[in-house]
Amino acid sequence: MRKENKERILRRLKIVEGQIRGIQKMVASDVYCVDIITQSNAIKEALSGVEHILLENHLSTHVIDQMKSGKEKRSIEEILKIYKLAQRKK
Repeated sequence: MRKENKERILRRLKIVEGQIRGIQKMVASDVYCVDIITQSNAIKEALSGVEHILLENHLSTHVIDQMKSGKEKRSIEEILKIYKLAQRKK
C-alpha cells in the first residue's frame, strides 16, 4: 500500500473509532434518535471514504502490477468482484 494512502486510511479510521465511541455515549445517555442516526450516517460516509482510498490504491498498484506480470485474468476477476460488491450497496 502506498504510504500516503495508508496514513490517510489510518487517520480516517481513528476518526471513525472516535465517532463510534461518541454514538455509544449518545445511546447510553438517551440522546434523541435523529441525532444518533445523523452520526451513524457520518460514520458510513467516513467508511465509504476509506473504501474509496483502498480501491484507488488497489487499482493503481496491485491490479496494474498483475496486468504487467501477465495475470490479466486475476485482475479482471478482482475488478469484477469489486464491481459486484459496489452493486450490492445500491
